[in-house]
Amino acid sequence: MKHRRSILACCAAGILPAVLAGCGSRAISAAQASLQPRNPLEIAVRPDLMQQIKVGAVPWRDVRGTLTVAAHVESDERRLARVSAPVAGRIVELEVAEGQQVLRGQVLATIHSTELASAQSAFLKAQTQKQLAERAVARARQLLDAGVIGSAELQRREAELEQANAEVSSSEAQLRVLGMTEEAIARLTAGRSVNPITQIRSTIDGTVLERKVTIGQVVQAAETVCLVADLSSVWVVADVPEQSAGAIAAGKTVDAGMPAFPGLKIAGVLSYIGVVVNPETRTVRVRMDLPNPDRRFKPAMLATMALMDGAERRRVVPLDAIVRENNEDNVLLETAPSRFLLHRITLGGDTAEGRVLEAGLGESDRIILDGAFHINNERKRLAMGGE
Repeated sequence: MKHRRSILACCAAGILPAVLAGCGSRAISAAQASLQPRNPLEIAVRPDLMQQIKVGAVPWRDVRGTLTVAAHVESDERRLARVSAPVAGRIVELEVAEGQQVLRGQVLATIHSTELASAQSAFLKAQTQKQLAERAVARARQLLDAGVIGSAELQRREAELEQANAEVSSSEAQLRVLGMTEEAIARLTAGRSVNPITQIRSTIDGTVLERKVTIGQVVQAAETVCLVADLSSVWVVADVPEQSAGAIAAGKTVDAGMPAFPGLKIAGVLSYIGVVVNPETRTVRVRMDLPNPDRRFKPAMLATMALMDGAERRRVVPLDAIVRENNEDNVLLETAPSRFLLHRITLGGDTAEGRVLEAGLGESDRIILDGAFHINNERKRLAMGGE
């Protein structure tokens, strides 16, 4: 019996240290486990890393709303001239080509016109009738003074002279309509020789955008021969949806861009807002004036127009705070001192400082504002069992 008690005592003496050792090991493991959160989306940031990041609430910023619409470049209609034929006839010479720079008064084409020849002939005939009427009046006055005719005959001849003067004035006006200048009419009067050739001249300085005729072509009066535009200033034109038209007005800030010039941002203001709604597209036409001294912007170029609304106070998440995970926008939300949780949020449009916060954070919530990418990489490394 005494021997049995000795054996039990020895066993107890050997088991107790082992038990105590086991309990101590579990306590140490529990303490170590408390240093790192069990949630793989959470991370406890070491003090040295905390010194490298910035933590705070999402800042408030003045944000301008934008509406981006398709646009295109057009010639300024106030600087556009449709140069037309003043008289019907056949094109016998062409002096310009598309894309050529021309000056005001420069000859664009030459026309041979039988209509012009007929009008000149009628003018010369009217002048001849006027000269005859003037001589008849002078002769009648002499005869009246001599008592050969009465005053009624003189009055008749004076009336014929007035009629002849009216016909000359009418014929001369017709020649001006047909494109003859004062100098050309004076030469016709002096030389009394019909000339069926007339020239079409540019009415402005500019660039020939279109040449609509060829040599030998018969044109009618007022038919467009060339389209000339001064491209030193152009329009950027867009159609704004009706539901957005109420928020825009002339003078509003606008930014334009063009695929032909990647990265180019053109700032301006709206110079015109359409006064009617297009019944087919339910849009309102707007435009901005664009200086074009080097002619780099060409009519019909594609563009985009971003219309700016008034500033609005919104919370803006800095780009360095945004973490893309599983094709979603997230931030690292502070849950306790030095502890952060990967937290999903909803973001809106871009701004110069970041992206507008739509939902997911309260005003008092604190996140990592700068350095979130590196902390999130550390979180993923620890979640995978890294040391």
